[in-house]
Amino acid sequence: MLDLKRKINGQRISQRIDELGRISKSSEGVTRLAFTQEFQEGQKLVEKWMIDAGMTVRVDHLNNIIGRYEGMNREAPAILIGSHLDTVIDGGKYDGMLGVISGIEIVSALSESGYRMENPIEVIGFSDEEGVRFHTTFLGSKAIAGTFKEETLYAMDEKGISLRETLKQLGLKPVRYQEAAYHPNDVLCYLELHIEQGPVLEDLGQPVGVVTGIAGASRYTFKITGFAGHAGTVPILLRKDALIGASEFILEIEKLAKENAPIVATVGMLTVNPGASNVIPGEVTGTLDIRDTDINRKERVIKEIFRTAHEICKKRHLTFEYKKVMETAPVLCDQEMKAAIEAAILLNGMNPISLVSGAGHDAMAMADLTKIGMIFVRCKGGISHNPKEFASVEDMEMGTMVLLESIIQLTSNHKNKIKESIR
Repeated sequence: MLDLKRKINGQRISQRIDELGRISKSSEGVTRLAFTQEFQEGQKLVEKWMIDAGMTVRVDHLNNIIGRYEGMNREAPAILIGSHLDTVIDGGKYDGMLGVISGIEIVSALSESGYRMENPIEVIGFSDEEGVRFHTTFLGSKAIAGTFKEETLYAMDEKGISLRETLKQLGLKPVRYQEAAYHPNDVLCYLELHIEQGPVLEDLGQPVGVVTGIAGASRYTFKITGFAGHAGTVPILLRKDALIGASEFILEIEKLAKENAPIVATVGMLTVNPGASNVIPGEVTGTLDIRDTDINRKERVIKEIFRTAHEICKKRHLTFEYKKVMETAPVLCDQEMKAAIEAAILLNGMNPISLVSGAGHDAMAMADLTKIGMIFVRCKGGISHNPKEFASVEDMEMGTMVLLESIIQLTSNHKNKIKESIR
């Protein structure tokens, strides 16, 4: 297997990411929204690379592209490797792309060595993870996992075009979306290699880490109401300043998040009314996003956040209201998959650093189909969804070698389980 790992070519991975990154609607960063002309052009390039690597290629009716490299046992459950090919507006060229191109690189290494594993390998480029165009995420991976809902076909983009109509324009048959779903018995596992989109690996000085889980998110809107008044005539002690109350509330959110790490909490939007320099703020509206892999801890912290908000507002003669607008459940990575990735990291001369993903990934949807594992690759400054997003050739090569070694570990474990069951 050592010779096989030597076939992994970081320069080829980097060159392909650069080439795919040039297919963009914008020149600043990468803009390649799902189902657009740019997306289809990128998908064609990925199809060529899959074929060159020795895969048979198909596109399902949700526009996922799937390359299959047969195993020695064609009936064995497939190992799925994947990520998404769409981007945000003016995003980076590594987010999603690395997961697809590293999968192709592994198959290229196998094919060039004339080697086939016991299990087939399928590399998937999912059609829509970001959800920018139709405002609903994981369309492609949900279809493959069998959890795609028919009503999603009627989601509209900003031009009033439905997903259903868009798919038909691409020559696909959206009424046959159910055909994209895999049967769980046909899948051994799902693996995703992704840039970290955070600064932890860089801070620790390591190129690769193992993901333990993907945080669930609770999102709220809130409103703090006071009383607007003249900035020059109302004494400080008599004011009902909604912004001062909001400021104290936000600091308490930060304090509670620090005390309950690794939970994260973000107030991402604030609107101050009336919004004039000479008027005391009478109302503040905002958003609160809270993420954690531990549901019980998250619920406990949320309860404490809102208890504190009411306490602050009562003290300052303000009122507080809030409303939940989104809830996604956390997903834990499979323990066997995690162990295989940790072993692969050790075999590549590193300590297995465990990380939690605060961002969503296709792996969240795929967890409804099969056991999942994720590997993070260090990215410069933790920057993502930004033109400055960057991962080095060496780190991407190492991440791909760890991915390959993880597959070797998993197929070996699967083979041993079959032998034990026969006994």
